[in-house]
Amino acid sequence: MAEVVILPGTPDEAKAAAGELAADAIERVVRARPDAVLGLATGSTPLPVWSALASRPLDLSRVRGFALDEYIGLPSGHPESYRAVITREVVDTLGLDPALVHVPGDDGGPIETAGERYEAAIAAAGGVDVQVLGIGRTGHIGFNEPGSSFASRTRVKTLTAATRADNARFFSSPDEVPRHCLTQGLGTILEARALVLLAFGEAKADAVAGAVEGPVSASVPGSAIQLHPEVTVLLDEAAASKLRFADYYRDAWDNRPDWAR
Repeated sequence: MAEVVILPGTPDEAKAAAGELAADAIERVVRARPDAVLGLATGSTPLPVWSALASRPLDLSRVRGFALDEYIGLPSGHPESYRAVITREVVDTLGLDPALVHVPGDDGGPIETAGERYEAAIAAAGGVDVQVLGIGRTGHIGFNEPGSSFASRTRVKTLTAATRADNARFFSSPDEVPRHCLTQGLGTILEARALVLLAFGEAKADAVAGAVEGPVSASVPGSAIQLHPEVTVLLDEAAASKLRFADYYRDAWDNRPDWAR
């Protein structure tokens, strides 16, 4: 079972606390291995993580990173490409070496074989130490939409109408949201040594409940986290509102062993 942490307080207080806990996990890994490999999620959900990490006296200059996904079809330099977002929100914020941070398809080769090349790059780096994740309303992690195989690897995917609608707020019009992407597969994500999933807001409550407590099913790609031995799920009260065992998660966190604090 994943370690589920339900953070009290206002939405902003819960987000900040989640960011600190995720940063704690990353800091432990980086202090033990200065060239650690991070799996980087984009969007607003992980922003508190990067903010918390940036405030710490931690040298991240040797840290390597692999983004979860990237749109296909945006012109080079588009501000909403995930290369641009990762640069703006993660690389610049944390002082990472841009040459050590990779995004699917950024090596200039054919898109048809970009997934295989990305998998090879992750393997050559020794695998991902900590993968940061969000979850979409459809239950997707990365851009693994419902129906994605749990054995899937980095590949081209078609985005659902719901995902495109959710992401339209970042573009001038919904028609500008690409229909295709490159994304790490669920099998790729599950090979990371640790997963940290964050979710905030009532709109994510059904997806969170399905991922944490529902049956393990390709219909809810996020439920793949139940197959991983080291998962931390960080939630505000609204995102946790559909969990059947919320009281247990609160009690387990409040009474965790001293060595786990």
